[in-house]
Amino acid sequence: MSDRLPLSAFIIAKDEADRIGRAIASVVDWVDEVIVIDSGSSDDTVRVAENLGARVVHNAWPGYGPQKRFGEDQCRNDWLLNLDADEEITPDLRSEIETLFRSDRHLDADSWRIMIRDVFAHESEPAPWAYGYHQIRLYDRRQGRFSESSVHDTVRPLEGTTTKNLNGIMGHRSIRSLDFQVGKYNRYSNMQVEDMRTRGRSLPRWRLLTEFPVSFLKGYFARQYWRYGWWGLILSMNYAHGRFLRVAKAYEAELLSATSK
Repeated sequence: MSDRLPLSAFIIAKDEADRIGRAIASVVDWVDEVIVIDSGSSDDTVRVAENLGARVVHNAWPGYGPQKRFGEDQCRNDWLLNLDADEEITPDLRSEIETLFRSDRHLDADSWRIMIRDVFAHESEPAPWAYGYHQIRLYDRRQGRFSESSVHDTVRPLEGTTTKNLNGIMGHRSIRSLDFQVGKYNRYSNMQVEDMRTRGRSLPRWRLLTEFPVSFLKGYFARQYWRYGWWGLILSMNYAHGRFLRVAKAYEAELLSATSK
């Protein structure tokens, strides 16, 4: 029996030379193939990925959901493992997935949710209290695929299929630096406002007053950023600012739309 699982791992990327190595290295030795969908990197992303054994396919950026659907189509196996360039499979999660496939227990569900927890630049692994969220990342593409949304990259299982949770954790190194984080919030808020306006959705103006303080408290207490000490205070402030930007830009777009009529 081959040591590799009949499983395709795929990663979308652009200018991720400093982070994608961890992602590929965490899966390349035990899955059937690793595919990187690059949307036009100007750094060494392609070289790093190919040197580590991944197959790189270029596709111009169509948005998050469509790009991941393109990635699904490049895979030769029906069972897929998706991770982002800033994520990595932990040893415990790898062992759990290998055990599932060796015993065919992966067939107990059509898709599996994985807990994705934050890892910061000064950390080697997620803290026990690190903020996390479940997402379907291991799944049979015949029973569900990523949505077409250009903003939200979420697997949509077919009606009547079964989804279960894995116990292992995926590490998420989303913040290279505070400078990078601020830029990321700025880009994401632009996309979120564009998506809302496309769908005809608006936000009530009173949220301009409440969004920042409520989001700060959510970050500091609900996400347990307080456990990080001063670093947690910074995280909470930046999280609140990112949430406020979305509301502020939505209001700005309404003003501009009204004056252009």
